[in-house]
Amino acid sequence: MTDGGTSATVPVIRFLDEARCRTLLGECRVGRVAVLVSGVPHVVPVNYAVLDGDIVFRSGTGTKLHAAIQSQPVSFEVDRIDEVTRTGWSVLVSGVATVVTDGDERERIEVLDVEPWAPGTRDELVRVRVDLVSGREISRP
Repeated sequence: MTDGGTSATVPVIRFLDEARCRTLLGECRVGRVAVLVSGVPHVVPVNYAVLDGDIVFRSGTGTKLHAAIQSQPVSFEVDRIDEVTRTGWSVLVSGVATVVTDGDERERIEVLDVEPWAPGTRDELVRVRVDLVSGREISRP
């Protein structure tokens, strides 16, 4: 019996160490940020970059900016999935979101590619201090 294009091998799940997670974070440009809205998780995609190990992205008025103004904890996730082979990896980080107001820090972020794909004004810069990092990978031997 076939399994939809995957090999007959049993997939292996392994936890990624922090160094590997941070490397993978630096290789991607789009992830998802999760904030609480009235006690319910609200997850939205963002274009992002990594600055000194932290996640930075642009935001306009809305849930992400509100969380950063309030210095709320948020989670951020990035992954790569191959649906044909049913393999991939996922990295999840959590930390406090803040609005970047320091001019020098803003200049450092401005040179990074954090331009949103979606239309609209996103003049604020948000930084998520990475406090917790975890990752998993599903592969086939």
